[in-house]
Amino acid sequence: MKPQPQLAFMLKGQMFDGYLLVKAASQRTSSNGSKYLDLTLCDITGEVNAKMWDSMTLPPAIAEPVRVRGMMQEYNNRAQLRIDKMRDVTENDDLDLSLLTPVAPYPATEMMEMINARIEKMQDESLKALLKARIEQCGPQLMYYPAASKLHHAEKAGLLHHTSTMLRMAEKACEIYDSLDADLLAAGVILHDLCKITEIAADELGMATDYTREGMLIGHLVQGVAELNRLGREMGVKDELLVMLEHMVLSHHDLPEYGSPKPPMFPEAEVLHCLDLMDARIFEMNRALASVQPGSFTERIWSLDRKLYRRTDK
Repeated sequence: MKPQPQLAFMLKGQMFDGYLLVKAASQRTSSNGSKYLDLTLCDITGEVNAKMWDSMTLPPAIAEPVRVRGMMQEYNNRAQLRIDKMRDVTENDDLDLSLLTPVAPYPATEMMEMINARIEKMQDESLKALLKARIEQCGPQLMYYPAASKLHHAEKAGLLHHTSTMLRMAEKACEIYDSLDADLLAAGVILHDLCKITEIAADELGMATDYTREGMLIGHLVQGVAELNRLGREMGVKDELLVMLEHMVLSHHDLPEYGSPKPPMFPEAEVLHCLDLMDARIFEMNRALASVQPGSFTERIWSLDRKLYRRTDK
């Protein structure tokens, strides 16, 4: 694949001619009744909203590469690619998909080793065995799975990135709040999102294509509790410990409107929720701010329900 401009470093007025991956695509109707394509396209450096003012072109498939030619523009101080031409990739294209796929900033093997090392430090042998068994159940998918289809850590090995970052934060939190059970909190961090693997349909490049039937009908919180309960009872984990772990998984979204039927009801569960929220929001903020010029605001970020400001002196 020939070198091409990278999205994160493109300037207003610069032409783009190369390959991008489709993260979202829909055909919409403008105020004058004409149809156009509204897309989210990405490469390894980031993503961009794109518009194609062509009523004859149908939306491309999600998670598929496309060949694009267009000009980088701005709309509401945010980068936007105006596409002049777009086509599907053919077998004659010299394309390395790994150069387009957003990926976690740390090697998956390194993050997995860090998680396994924390499990080995657990004092309770039954807890250690339970965590090892859950990790083994996830199989090789854990090495590449994203943590979301569109939002935080929607990248190759994003689930490991999210989990390992939260583990580091949990360690620091326990240094400050020494009343916390460090092993219980670390276990909650490791377990809380493992059923993203059954909730999201994703390929080995870490690109999510959709939610699974189980993900749509049940979701990763309830799936996580069910799998944890089944495995924990098979392994003879103490009832109180197992119920507390199940509660941490079930309550880590905090509110019913976000999927948790119970709020966190002991300190480690509350800290798990806070760490999860912090890591998700910081990821979203950093990604959004990377797409605007210093001294300007982003568009309203729907997942955060606010605009963000990018400072000029950093």
